[in-house]
Amino acid sequence: MRRLRLSLFCSIAIFAIAAAWPINSPCALAQTAAPMSGMTGMATPKPAAAPSTSLTLTVKDKATTFTVADLAALPQKTVKVHNEHNNADESYTGVLLSDLLAKAGFVADKTTQQSMLHSIVHAEGTDKYWVVYSATEVEGSEHAGDVIVAISMDGKGLGADGNLKLISSDDKKPQRWVRNLSSISLKTVQ
Repeated sequence: MRRLRLSLFCSIAIFAIAAAWPINSPCALAQTAAPMSGMTGMATPKPAAAPSTSLTLTVKDKATTFTVADLAALPQKTVKVHNEHNNADESYTGVLLSDLLAKAGFVADKTTQQSMLHSIVHAEGTDKYWVVYSATEVEGSEHAGDVIVAISMDGKGLGADGNLKLISSDDKKPQRWVRNLSSISLKTVQ
C-alpha cells in the first residue's frame, strides 16, 4: 500500500511540476508554429535543431558543463533498446545519468533517499523538446532500467540526433528520449 501511495505521489508531483515548469512545452511550441500557407494545407517545415556540443547539468542551483570529450572520458555503459519509431534494435553507449548526477553533487545514498523520492529530472534538447523523469527512475539502486547520456549508436556517432542523446532502456517507446541533448536539471519538490 505504501508503494502504491508513493508511486501515486511521484506521478502527481511530476505532472504538477511539468505543468508549471517555466519553459515552453512541445505543445506550446506547436501552438506558436507558423500558420499554414497557401492552399496546400502544409505547415512550414521546422528548421533542423542545432547539434548539441555540450551538456549543462544543474544540481542544487550549481551548473556543471560536460563536453562530448568529457563524457567520453568517463566510464561507459552500453544499452540495447528497440526503437519503436523506426522498428529497429539499436545499441547506445554513454554515461549513466546517475553517475553524472553524482559528479555534479547528487550522490544517491541514505542521506539523500528522501530528497530523491521528491525530485525530478528535467532534460531538454536544443530544439526545446523536454521530458521529465522521477529521480528514482535514473538511479540504478532504485530502478532496474538504465538512463544514459549516449555519445554513440552502434559504435558510430549519433548522426542527425546530434552529439548527445538521452536514452532510457526501460521505456517501450522512445518518447522520452531526447536528441541533441543540451541540459539536464534536478529539482526537488518541497
